[in-house]
Amino acid sequence: MRPDALALTALVILLFPMGYFLLASPAFLLVKLDIPPVTQLLRGMFNIQFRMVSVAGIIGTMAFIFAGRPLFALGVGLLTALAIWGRPRFMRQIDDQLSARDAGDANAVRQLRRLHWGGMLCNAVLVAAVVASIPYVATSS
Repeated sequence: MRPDALALTALVILLFPMGYFLLASPAFLLVKLDIPPVTQLLRGMFNIQFRMVSVAGIIGTMAFIFAGRPLFALGVGLLTALAIWGRPRFMRQIDDQLSARDAGDANAVRQLRRLHWGGMLCNAVLVAAVVASIPYVATSS
């Protein structure tokens, strides 16, 4: 496989977990976040999203380096760094709000919803950026 084709393939693979999350996460807008099994499922979906983007991003960064496309490697590397370093912070915020909700804090469910909206928005912006870069990646260098 040519290096450019490998880089494009890596970018498409990176889009799979991001696209899945983009399509699956709005379903949680239809349910109340004061139900523990629902919030545990939402927490798990965010957790696996961060992990999958981290792994796919590392592979994508290496593919762009191998293809000799340092600017794209930097872009995917930044996305990967966001996933790796953002995961503990985001998951800690979710866990804090889950604990607060379980302790009776009425504001915690609202904060969980804000985290949910924020995560969906960040993912949507990143998906748009990755999709917008595909034509530039697909052209030969």
